[in-house]
Amino acid sequence: MASLAGDIRRPGPREIAKLLAPFPGRAAIVTRIALICALTVLVTTGYSTPDAATSVYIVFFLNRPDRMTSVVMSIALMLVVTAIIGVVMIFAILTIDQPPLRVASMALLSFGLLFATSASKLRPIGAILAMIVGFGLDELGLAPVGEAATRGLLYAWLMVAIPIGVAIVVNLVMAPSPRRLATAQLARRLRLAARRLTDKATDEERAVFEACMRQGDHQILSWLKLSKLEGTLTPADGAALRQAAASTTAILVTTEFAASEPGARLPDACAAQLAATMTQMAAMLEAGGYPVDVTLDVPDLPEGSALQALVLADLRAALEGFAVPPAEPVPAPEKTAGPPARSGFFGADAFSNPDHVRYALKTTAAAMFCYVLYQQLDWQGIHTCFITCYMVSLSTTAETVEKLTLRITGCLVGALLGTAAIVFVTPRLTSAGELMALVFAGAWLAAWVAMGSARISYAGMQIAFAFFLCVIQGAAPAFDLTLARDRVIGILIGNVVIYLVFTRVWPVSIASRIDATLKALVAQWTRIAHAADTRTRSALAGGALAQYGGLRQDLGLIHYEPSWVRPEPEWVASRRRALAELEALEAPLVLAAGRAGAARLGEIAGRLAAGDDTHVPAPQRVAEAAQDRAADPALDALQNVIAKRFGQIADMTRPASARETTTDARA
Repeated sequence: MASLAGDIRRPGPREIAKLLAPFPGRAAIVTRIALICALTVLVTTGYSTPDAATSVYIVFFLNRPDRMTSVVMSIALMLVVTAIIGVVMIFAILTIDQPPLRVASMALLSFGLLFATSASKLRPIGAILAMIVGFGLDELGLAPVGEAATRGLLYAWLMVAIPIGVAIVVNLVMAPSPRRLATAQLARRLRLAARRLTDKATDEERAVFEACMRQGDHQILSWLKLSKLEGTLTPADGAALRQAAASTTAILVTTEFAASEPGARLPDACAAQLAATMTQMAAMLEAGGYPVDVTLDVPDLPEGSALQALVLADLRAALEGFAVPPAEPVPAPEKTAGPPARSGFFGADAFSNPDHVRYALKTTAAAMFCYVLYQQLDWQGIHTCFITCYMVSLSTTAETVEKLTLRITGCLVGALLGTAAIVFVTPRLTSAGELMALVFAGAWLAAWVAMGSARISYAGMQIAFAFFLCVIQGAAPAFDLTLARDRVIGILIGNVVIYLVFTRVWPVSIASRIDATLKALVAQWTRIAHAADTRTRSALAGGALAQYGGLRQDLGLIHYEPSWVRPEPEWVASRRRALAELEALEAPLVLAAGRAGAARLGEIAGRLAAGDDTHVPAPQRVAEAAQDRAADPALDALQNVIAKRFGQIADMTRPASARETTTDARA
């Protein structure tokens, strides 16, 4: 193990270059987003709709790699926005002549929608809806006459309807099907595994391999479900490809174990034969099909290589049964103790967790403060501070602080690009087509960043927001630097207000989410440990691997929390250690289920339940290991691997804990 979970530093130039590097599908979705933005400019220019920049920016929230998700999200948002505008019209009738009541209605609707954003399935689009409601009611203040107010609400609806309509058409024509993306991802994993198994992978390929393994198979399974809904996947093919997703998980885990443990590394001839088979299977998947009747003819292993035999047996089973569905489906997850989980619109803790109410109150308060600020200053140019509050608010303090740098950096980059375009490009534009070309170029650059890693995607969104607000100033090319300046100032004000509110008022530490997810991860691995069937273990392991990736990211974010919010260094060190120990147990549990590592898994669960970092007494652990060693030489070898890994973790955590404690004391 090279590092412990939580060792996530601010990206330097080399890291940023890696985050901006191309990957399969990135250029396609970026080009599609840029085209939708350009076409949205064409439509808004033709109809002279106000706030065209916001319409273009909404495009970034509507698109996903596959056409089905993009279309379904767009239609759902259109239906919800239509209903919301209807509600706003009712409030408009009651409040059009009473500004204080209109502002109160704006705050009330904002609170309700933001609460739903935090506590329900409305999360992906709730903040956008709250912004639209605020925009609609703000239009009433600008035109407090019946017919003009109605027209203002119509423009608020068109602000969303235009990009949605364009996005649906473009995605139906250009976006790939979910089945194609699923099979392409399976092929990519097999090719990466082949390179890793033969020790030919570059450092970049190793990083991509690790990322693919940590993604799990949730996205692939989602694409397969959408393919069935779309009608491009038969039930038989769906079952085969679902099994293929589980098989690739087993292949990735076993390959990583074989490549990282000297005693488990396969002989070159054997590894080359397996890699060749994986490459052939990947070609079939890339062609749109999937391999069947896979047979392996590999050289015999030398005597006494227990770990090698275990690795080879697992790879053989995964490859030969790659797309062969099990006779019985994988059982559904067992219900855990506690209140039953809600499967409806609202989450299980929607009305019991005060953080949902606090999130809605904080964001609404920040937005209304910005609204009152620019109204009292009579400075309509900075109204973007009001919109920004809805666009950038997050649920926890760590995420808010971590994203603040990305937001401000993105805003400044977008403003610089927009200002440069106004000075050097816009004066030479003479038509809407040329403005479309400018928007396409800016949107393409911003989308390239936004469609990348979560570590930089917020910067891309902010680049797009600032750039569009600068260059899209009306129905024709315009170059008002004052307007661009005011809009950028508004974005910065909104960011600062959100930061102050979310770090000073009811700050929410990410620690509670870490603990809840960590306990769920231990429970998932416990279930895997008790699954005797290899297929069941492989199917369940994908979710556990993805949970690990999310936990690692959260533990890295916790250092962004202010000292009055962040938990004690000992707490952080114990969670880092627990997550590292779970990583050490992943391959043994997949390879041999609970026969290797179950005792260690129970130890981690006990420590988390007790809330400390104590350990099971050594005699008990030795007795359990001795019992396994008497059963099987392969299990004996796995226990030795686990013991070595746990020893390395103990050596790494002790000095790390001391350093954290010393640093905190000086602060």
